[in-house]
Amino acid sequence: MSARQDICVVVPTIREYECVREYVANAREHGFDTDRLFFVLVTEDFCDADAMRAMLAEEGVDGAVFDGSAREAWFESRGIVEYDHLVPAASHAQTSFGLLYLWAHDRFEYGVFIDDDTLPHAEEDFFGTHMANLAHEGEVESVRSDESWVNVLYQSDTDLYPRGYPYAAMDEDVETDVENVDSVVASQGLWTNVPDLDAVRILMDGDLQGQAETRTEAADFERDFVAAEGQYLTVCSMNLAFRREVVPAFYQLPMDDNEWSVGRFDDIWSGLFLKRAADVLGKRVYNGGPLCEHNKAPRSTFDDLANEVAGLELNEHVWRVVDDVGDDANSFEEAFAAMAEALAEGDFSEWNNGAFLNHCGEYMRDWLDCLAALEPRPVDAEEGAVVADD
Repeated sequence: MSARQDICVVVPTIREYECVREYVANAREHGFDTDRLFFVLVTEDFCDADAMRAMLAEEGVDGAVFDGSAREAWFESRGIVEYDHLVPAASHAQTSFGLLYLWAHDRFEYGVFIDDDTLPHAEEDFFGTHMANLAHEGEVESVRSDESWVNVLYQSDTDLYPRGYPYAAMDEDVETDVENVDSVVASQGLWTNVPDLDAVRILMDGDLQGQAETRTEAADFERDFVAAEGQYLTVCSMNLAFRREVVPAFYQLPMDDNEWSVGRFDDIWSGLFLKRAADVLGKRVYNGGPLCEHNKAPRSTFDDLANEVAGLELNEHVWRVVDDVGDDANSFEEAFAAMAEALAEGDFSEWNNGAFLNHCGEYMRDWLDCLAALEPRPVDAEEGAVVADD
């Protein structure tokens, strides 16, 4: 295991785990040191975890595979079983487990989220570009709108809005400027092929298979950009790199496995919290490259709609709940604690499923307590790690 290993790559997967091979090949093709990478595959008991471990060994990269049973054992070995509810069952929000694993090993300075239905663009240095974005110091386009929201597709000629963008913030007037940016804490890579849309917008685009009739291409993302201070944007975890320091404010909320049946907003709402905390602390979220190819598998658009509808009204409002809290925070922990209190103690009874926000606030408090209880230790084989041959 390399002493220089500083990047934890988290891949939630139940199907196309072999996408990892393409990302490793991209790194080697562009001269990126794969010894810096440690892959954490988050999967389920009904998947072939042994095949995933064999794949990592064949690719000559370090990593670990955690199905449901392995996650349970990990919480127990760490003495934090009382926090295992933070990672919902059979949900994309299980990426939170990857954040816990990163936090528990202080060798990791960076995290990267990759969805298993994506592939890197061969001509782009995937990991190298993300690391360059996180180290960015200089000018970049800054975007704002009169609705306090930035559509990450604002450069495109399409009329698409990404999943999680509030309906009330559409038809915005966009202004761009050039800003000198440093202190980047997150790098969001965008996507070609299937756009990241919610089910309502997919239906409006005329597609019944959960994808979209309108596709995106590299020309839709000509310039990298930041959303100006006080502006929100959708943050999708399919192609995202971040610094260790943001983990306390980047919890992927308890979606799907809850009594209100709210799902599909884990990365969207965690992105709101991240952006609010970053604004308070003078940090930035960088957007644009590296692009990935999003190859979302066909599925019923109406199934996605059923999973999203319980949270649609909440999504119109949750950003306003956190927009005016935590002004005096001096860390991501403090900013997140202020947002947790606002959600846990707020009265949201006027909205459909408003009590779910109180539920989220309580889980956010537990998240901070869990991180505090995790004592950093070296990555070791007893935790199921796959170590590449030297």
